[in-house]
Amino acid sequence: MSTTAGLQIKTFGKALVLFSCIIVALIIPVESLGFSIDFDSEAPSNTTRFLQLIAVFTVLSVAPSLLIMVTSFTRLVVVLSFLRNALGMQQSPPNPVLISLALFMTFFIMSPVLEKSYTDGIAPYTEGSISGEEAWKKSTAPFHGFMSKHAREKDIKLFLDLSGRPAPAEAKDIPLTTLIPAFMISELRRAFEIGFLLFIPFLIIDLVVASVLMSMGMMMVPPIMIALPFKVIFFVLVDGWHLVVGSLVKGFS
Repeated sequence: MSTTAGLQIKTFGKALVLFSCIIVALIIPVESLGFSIDFDSEAPSNTTRFLQLIAVFTVLSVAPSLLIMVTSFTRLVVVLSFLRNALGMQQSPPNPVLISLALFMTFFIMSPVLEKSYTDGIAPYTEGSISGEEAWKKSTAPFHGFMSKHAREKDIKLFLDLSGRPAPAEAKDIPLTTLIPAFMISELRRAFEIGFLLFIPFLIIDLVVASVLMSMGMMMVPPIMIALPFKVIFFVLVDGWHLVVGSLVKGFS
């Protein structure tokens, strides 16, 4: 079942990238398609447009990876996976549901960062008021600040030491090649911490059910089968989704 779900997710990702490429192709004026590449021209507008188009397609192809690397998606999807395993349900909620929930939670959490990135970098660049290099710096600055805030200093120092670079005077000077992996392992550590806490109440239910069955001499009955409905009703009664999602979102505030 997990293999089938993984194939469905990969197919959906490829379809999303293809759809995005089609949309980009449709919004480009028809007149712009008839260009020639001239690298010797003093004003290579056609060449620049061609290279920009290649850059757009490249960004679209790696967009899912960028989403995982520089946003809250990693922590969210790992915690939700831990929650499903703690409940003892391997197939419910299915992977597409968990990934969709993590995706929209990511958009909700990252909306201020995305808006600032667009306002400061992308919008001025599309209007032609700033250069591509300046647009890159301004559009990545909000993500840099977000990752610097949530990455542990210990993890940042680890990758600085591995790269042989001296520690910068300010957090904004940390290179992205160092900050991104440090941010990712920091997110994984926090996700595992939250996952451990999620397991505790359900583990107690498993132990109680196993003890009761053993005292009744029902050792042949699988404790997991008996404990599952109790764990589900417990999670519903405490409004588990509200607590888990609320705690995850507040963890990024």
